[in-house]
Amino acid sequence: QVQLVESGGGLVQPGGSLRLSCAASVKLFSLYVMGWYRQAPGKERELVASITSGSSTSYVDSVKGRFTISRDNAKNTVYLQMNSLKPEDTAVYYCNAKLVLSASNYWGQGTQVTVSS
Repeated sequence: QVQLVESGGGLVQPGGSLRLSCAASVKLFSLYVMGWYRQAPGKERELVASITSGSSTSYVDSVKGRFTISRDNAKNTVYLQMNSLKPEDTAVYYCNAKLVLSASNYWGQGTQVTVSS
């Protein structure tokens, strides 16, 4: 059974940093497109950052220059380094794994990130 387990969320002051991790129990992890989504109360889930099997990255405009997504295929893990956090970054962050040209699409349980003084 495929599992994505997120960790690293918490409470941080504005301007602070957090590093989220997502450990995936999938075969052929290196072939998956990995993404971090977030959902704030009363808002739709949005894609924050993604990284392809070739390590090409993309970001939503609101986090460019502040967040960095990376992957370690040897550890089946994807990371989201979040710097210069703002209160509007407060949300539940979800890890996603998609295998291109297949129906394989998996979600983690989510981790809460709260940015507040």
